[in-house]
Amino acid sequence: MTKHTIVALVEDRPGVLNRIASKWRQRGFNIESLAVGHSEMAGLSRMTFTVDGTTTDVDQVTKQMYKLIEVVKVTDLTEHDMVHRELALVKVAANPQQRSAIIEIVDIFRAKIVDVAPESLIIEVTGTEDKIDAIFEMLRPYGIKELVRTGRIAMTRGAAAPTSVDGGKGEHHRYRPAGEGKPKVGSLL
Repeated sequence: MTKHTIVALVEDRPGVLNRIASKWRQRGFNIESLAVGHSEMAGLSRMTFTVDGTTTDVDQVTKQMYKLIEVVKVTDLTEHDMVHRELALVKVAANPQQRSAIIEIVDIFRAKIVDVAPESLIIEVTGTEDKIDAIFEMLRPYGIKELVRTGRIAMTRGAAAPTSVDGGKGEHHRYRPAGEGKPKVGSLL
């Protein structure tokens, strides 16, 4: 099994996330991480998620996603040269005697302290999953009180933009802006 990074460009409408998650659930996949936000186009959101599976199984589900009217484009970035990152916030127990050691760890990982309280620090770290896992392990002996991770976000390197509506090439693709209702029978979209 391989960890796949899937990026979907979808219409920004209620219920889309649930319908897409259902496609993966019906095939027995567990969505390992999920990040959704506005894209470069008004009315469209970019959904990035990771799943473990074979390429054949993942391809089958991505084809099923295209049956959803709100799905504009789906790309498996796994085989592309990509940049991927996660953001994490971690609250660590930190009495005054421990702070200098924790600050040293934060500096080594190029993380940031974003909140200081009498008995804790909140640290922001951005990087690959491995980097975030590593800083968690270094901070664990001090007592992790709370943590949250965004999940993977990803983008291909270079000028190509395979996750955009036109692939970064200025091509025309079927796209119906949000709010224009469902297409008429017989229309392309």
